[in-house]
Amino acid sequence: MFYGAMVWDPWLIVSQIVCLQCLYYLALGLSMALLVGTSVPRLTLLYFFDFATLTPRTPTGWCAIASFLLAAVAGAGFMLYVIERAKKCLDFAATLYIIHLFICIVYGGWPASVTWWVVNIVGLAIMALLGEYLCIRRELKEIPISRLRASV
Repeated sequence: MFYGAMVWDPWLIVSQIVCLQCLYYLALGLSMALLVGTSVPRLTLLYFFDFATLTPRTPTGWCAIASFLLAAVAGAGFMLYVIERAKKCLDFAATLYIIHLFICIVYGGWPASVTWWVVNIVGLAIMALLGEYLCIRRELKEIPISRLRASV
């Protein structure tokens, strides 16, 4: 994609949001399966969307917290390929977590746990800052110039 004059394309933006949201939940599901799924008899959507599961009082709660933070790191990596621009990373990360908040409200009510808010705000910060860092590194790479010009 060229980074010159950009045209506002709402379908591209919506498709990037949907793609990033799906990839985030895929990463969250994989990390939950590895960390939480080994210690519970049945892994359900409760661990994804209920604020009561994110608690530092139990080993399963710590595993759920680690899963959310690992998914945030993976989300930053996904932003490198889906979003591609550093200045858009905060917008897309905030959108992802706002959509996650709405899903959690529909699923289990307003998140009343301080731990839930801390984990999700830290996850938002990790995803936005690491995504911006990775995108900036890609944007600042030198463009290789072929040796054809030197031989002429």
